Amino acid sequence: MNVHSPVKLSFDPRQLPSDLWIGGKWRPGMTGKRMEVFDPSTGKAIATIADASIEDALDAVSAAHTAAPGWAATAPRERGEILRRCFDLMIARRDMLAELISLENGKSLSDAKGEVTYAAEFFRWFSEEAVRLNGDIYSAPSGANKIVVQHQPIGVAVLITPWNFPAAMATRKIAPALAAGCTCVLKPATETPLTAYVLADLYREAGVPDGVVNVITTSRSGATVSAMLHDPRVRKLSFTGSTEVGRKLLHEAADNVISCSMELGGNAPFIVFDDADLEAALDGAMIAKMRNGGEACTAANRFYVQSGIADAFSKGLTDRMAALKVGAGYDPATQCGPLINKDAVERIGGLVDEAVADGAAVLAGGKADDRAGFYFAPTVLAGVKADARITREEIFGPVVAISTFDREDDVVASANDTEYGLIAYVYTGDLARGLRVSERLESGMVGLNRGLVSDPAAPFGGVKQSGLGREGAHHGIMEFCETKYIAVSW
Repeated sequence: MNVHSPVKLSFDPRQLPSDLWIGGKWRPGMTGKRMEVFDPSTGKAIATIADASIEDALDAVSAAHTAAPGWAATAPRERGEILRRCFDLMIARRDMLAELISLENGKSLSDAKGEVTYAAEFFRWFSEEAVRLNGDIYSAPSGANKIVVQHQPIGVAVLITPWNFPAAMATRKIAPALAAGCTCVLKPATETPLTAYVLADLYREAGVPDGVVNVITTSRSGATVSAMLHDPRVRKLSFTGSTEVGRKLLHEAADNVISCSMELGGNAPFIVFDDADLEAALDGAMIAKMRNGGEACTAANRFYVQSGIADAFSKGLTDRMAALKVGAGYDPATQCGPLINKDAVERIGGLVDEAVADGAAVLAGGKADDRAGFYFAPTVLAGVKADARITREEIFGPVVAISTFDREDDVVASANDTEYGLIAYVYTGDLARGLRVSERLESGMVGLNRGLVSDPAAPFGGVKQSGLGREGAHHGIMEFCETKYIAVSW
């Protein structure tokens, strides 16, 4: 299982932690089975990981439950200092972690370094929020008693993360959970598990007590997660992934009335008005579309460009997309890495072929790369019809689908014509119009003249079928708290 790469890595992936992390100990799964992890840049296996059984998962819940009272009783300042050490260690090891993310995920090394910095920042942010879980004391309107409000840790949390941001999606959940005083079981995606296991060892080094964070990987995700959600000791589910899977998990969680945070799919519109700064809009489009090669829930999916600027915008974006260097993620020269697997290549190819058959013009790319690995050429399509499947589904790859519009009301209606509502992007030189359109868009987040909005200090999340709850900001720690009211007289 050698890594076939023109670039020499600073570590051997076969020597990284790959067993289950339960109760502060590395252990193989009870079945003894292993799963292979692949490098999308080559299609070759690079390591194997433990395959947890249902019993392993329930052992992880037991470990989290046992550790919960001690961690909840730990002083907020002490919890915050441990989280701060997690931040420091991640920043100190940013280069190695970025290489690892690029290896198992395929994203470019520059994107991976950005992810590590972003992921670490959740520990710094929530290290500060840990000491700011303030309650309230006020008088009842009748004057009969005082109202005391406290925020207490909700309990054992099951955290489920996707493959596209293997560090950030984990720390965005673990950091607020720990800051609030909760313990957790993390189940990362089997496509990118090595990052989660390496970070588990880092948490231990930073001083996270045994059992507070547990990490398991499994080939039987449905049955394993279901067993955990039906364990009465579990009181929280935080999930990032597709809307389809999110719906199923909400059904599962309903049986035990488990609190759920859901960060689900997106279908982000990118709206460019005639009066927009063209170069700024192009810069923003490249960030919003090509961060992580388009494999992001925040990726711009539908480009709506006003007629007066459409030709210039399409040409500028085509030139930029066509110039991107495609290659192995961990090659420092790469600007666009591979997709996560063969299925992704075939699915995106089908979307593009359908759009072209329905009249769209290919301005750049348009097909898969025939080299080893899972590559699809950076692609620009113009004249895409409003009802094309590529505008109704999340592309999750390096494909731009451009449509034109004339009237503000029409583009707002088109942008809102989706079950999703995670994020939208608006470019205009008229601030009043920008704010007006931003308010009318059915979206949990809006990038106004910006192609990047993610920030640990901001509430991340969507509306409609893009999710429930928020991650980051002070809102993120409240997702892991129960509010208690005490009536008292003195």
